[in-house]
Amino acid sequence: METLPPVVVNIAIFVLVVSSISLVLVLYLLPVDFSDDNKQSPGPPRYQILVLGDIGRSPRMQNHAISMGKHGKAVDLVGYLDSELHPDIFAYPSITVSPLPRAPRFLQTDHRLLFLALAPVKVIFQIYGLLLVLGYRTKPAKWLLVQNPPSIPTLVVARIICYFRNTQFFIDWHNFGYSILALKLGGSHPLVYISQWYERFFSHYAAAHLVVSDAMAHVLKRDFRIDAPILVLHDRPAAHFRPFDLQERLAFLGRFPETASFIDEIEKLRLRVIVSSTSWTMDEDFSMLLDALVGYSELATTSHPQLPEVMVIITGKGPQKEHYLAKIADMEDKDKLEMVTVKTAWLSTRDYASLLASADVGISLHKSSSGVDLPMKVVDMLGAGLPVVGWGKFQAWPELVQEGVNGRGFASTEELQAIIVELLGDDTQQLQRLRSGARKENEKGWDEEWDSVAGRLF
Repeated sequence: METLPPVVVNIAIFVLVVSSISLVLVLYLLPVDFSDDNKQSPGPPRYQILVLGDIGRSPRMQNHAISMGKHGKAVDLVGYLDSELHPDIFAYPSITVSPLPRAPRFLQTDHRLLFLALAPVKVIFQIYGLLLVLGYRTKPAKWLLVQNPPSIPTLVVARIICYFRNTQFFIDWHNFGYSILALKLGGSHPLVYISQWYERFFSHYAAAHLVVSDAMAHVLKRDFRIDAPILVLHDRPAAHFRPFDLQERLAFLGRFPETASFIDEIEKLRLRVIVSSTSWTMDEDFSMLLDALVGYSELATTSHPQLPEVMVIITGKGPQKEHYLAKIADMEDKDKLEMVTVKTAWLSTRDYASLLASADVGISLHKSSSGVDLPMKVVDMLGAGLPVVGWGKFQAWPELVQEGVNGRGFASTEELQAIIVELLGDDTQQLQRLRSGARKENEKGWDEEWDSVAGRLF
């Protein structure tokens, strides 16, 4: 195991001590009239929704706010404003977006040693921002719904705010913070064990829990021993994700900059469009897709000349993007992607939904760190009627994708390549069958799911 230099350990300990003292001082200086009896300003009860991340890249929490707005609830949506928000957020005047101050960019790093050294400093900035916005810039709320992960320092600060403001504390579990930390540090690292204990400890202060899968609910009951209500709220496609007919599909691809010049080949089925949405993080091994595309290109230029050309459009932002872009450029320079064109794009909410509805296949490389979370990108793809091919070797995958009905699962590069060849080959019946199955996923949307589960809770 990689060991830390003593100087780094000493710095980390010093910063932890300073951050703890800072937190105590800030709490000591909190107003004494914070809210000891849940007194609120006149009007309907207020809700707070907290995302310690980019709100624009957290569609589930935005959907919570929109659902509450539709029911006339006063909502403070708290988080970072790094990308475009869902347009419906601005359609309801009862929704207020309260931005968190960003920590300095130099605190963002993927380097293991630097991460351990800088993490305490970053936590200080996060504590300050959370206390500032939740405790001073927003009005007292009756309910606070917190996205988890990240759990540090979100859960402890949220618990403190709820105590002083007499606010009910709820957690919306998307995954487990300690399992994501294990990807960076290794499962046996002491900080991973501390993070797991921390997450379990503060989870018991929540009045109720929302989770994304039945498998996750089981883990919370079995391993976390939570007695409070645990409600499974499956992600469902938002209203703007819907299937396109052929005319709508060709119209969009004809004006979409990345595909407009290829529209004749697309219309004649000589070019197929694959979409993959990624956050370019460690839980998505993008080299699997690239290697599968190299294999596809080789087959298409040798033993399988009937295979069409492929355009792969990759959407999203993240820390490993430049690494993989360099890898793609190297493959193109060596003519390994002769039958494949790879493009990247960062799209508006509407254009992203239209692209999914217009593509032939959607690919998910999400490898669940916990085995019980479900990728929202797959929900969006199915909502747009797009057949999904995804990494399927984790416990919760069958809750979302039915093998051979609305998608296919793979566990290796070879399997992924074989599925792409199979779906895009001469026999298009399987692809049409999967598309029909995917279209059925749009029959029940987010509003119906939210009203039947979270609506009863709030």
